[in-house]
Amino acid sequence: MRRSRIYTPQPLSPTGNVELTGSVVHYLARVLRLSAGDPLVLFNGDGKDYAGQVTEMHRQRVSVKLSDGRSAQNESALKITLVQAISRGERMDYSLQKATELGVSCIQPVISRRVEVRLDEKRRAKRLSHWQGIVVSACEQSGRAVVPAVKAPLPLLDWLAETDESPRLMLEPSAEVQMSSFPITASAVSILVGPEGGIGQE
Repeated sequence: MRRSRIYTPQPLSPTGNVELTGSVVHYLARVLRLSAGDPLVLFNGDGKDYAGQVTEMHRQRVSVKLSDGRSAQNESALKITLVQAISRGERMDYSLQKATELGVSCIQPVISRRVEVRLDEKRRAKRLSHWQGIVVSACEQSGRAVVPAVKAPLPLLDWLAETDESPRLMLEPSAEVQMSSFPITASAVSILVGPEGGIGQE
């Protein structure tokens, strides 16, 4: 039987008991249709998968007994930060989903001159929470046990002004130089991806 993987922010230990509450209860009961005795894998972003078994199913909580904790072996030694210009709706969601599945360790949304999306403070907080949910879901599906950090959106010029010794690469569709010609010896790298209309003159 395939073991479902679920993220929880709470501390986990290989021999602990965990209670899950909130929207995940409906997902486990109504979508996955789990019941007492079924296997379940939990992770909290610390790099480990915690195997366990559902012991109780209630309307508002699910109890899980953990029996094992194993470090995931699928993380890249190269720490990649995706600096992604904000795009509209599903395009941004798709970018974050695939970046997470491919192994980035951090995502920095940026607002450039040609970005068409305008976010006030309230919408920015709501969008950030949504993006974090996209990343968690991608980790659940792809088997990653480390959840990439999603930072608050920054103006592109502010990000460019930050002091960072790691290499920075900008992707350009018409570029004549391939990424393979840049041997990266550092332990971290930032990759800038522009909006639909391009980066502009920033």
